[in-house]
Formats: sequence, C-alpha cells, structure tokens
Amino acid sequence: MLVTLAWLALMLVHTPPALATFSAKLRQRMYGVEEGGALGVILVHRGVLFLAVAAVCALAAFIPSARVGAALVVSISLIGFLAVYLIGGAPKQLRTIALVDTIALAPLALVLLDVWPRLAISS
Repeated sequence: MLVTLAWLALMLVHTPPALATFSAKLRQRMYGVEEGGALGVILVHRGVLFLAVAAVCALAAFIPSARVGAALVVSISLIGFLAVYLIGGAPKQLRTIALVDTIALAPLALVLLDVWPRLAISS
C-alpha cells in the first residue's frame, strides 16, 4: 500500500508540468519565460513528456510488473532535473520546481527500494 501511495505521489509531482501542455498561461507561470516560436514548441513537448512520466507512474502504482521501467523513467526525470538545475546555477524562477522535486526524492527512494530486488541478475 505504501509503495502504491509513493507511485501516486510521484504521479502528482509530474501532473502540473503535464497539464502545462494544454495552457500557455500555466507554462509562463511555471517557467517564468515568455514563449514563442521554437521555445513554445519545446515547452509543449516538455509537457507531453511529463504526461508520459505521470502516466507511467500511474501504471506502476497498480501494475507491479511496470515498476522497474517506471522507476528508471521517474529517476531520470527527478534526478536529471535537479542536476541540471544545480549545474545551471539554480535559477530563481525554477526554485519551486526544484523544491518539489527534492521532496519527491523520498517517494522515489521508496519505489527504488521496492524494485531493487527485481534487478538482481541471475547466473
């Protein structure tokens, strides 16, 4: 039950950027940039990718066989963003996203502990 809740928490973390797919106003508020042209396309595509991450988290919440792949995807999403954020000088307008992703490391750790035994390679 706790693992299912952790997956649902991870889904919720990825839901706002997924919803940004459908709202230019939400993208502007979340990322603090005026979009247009190629930047607008990239931000919409980013939202679509977050929709995929949220969907795989929802799938993993209820289908244990999906959890190993989902753990890889959500780990890359969270840890990747935090690494890029820090390398990029921790831009102030992305601080809230970084804080939410930092908090999400707790449910991520729980789901990783759950999938770890499945990663054993048998000889």
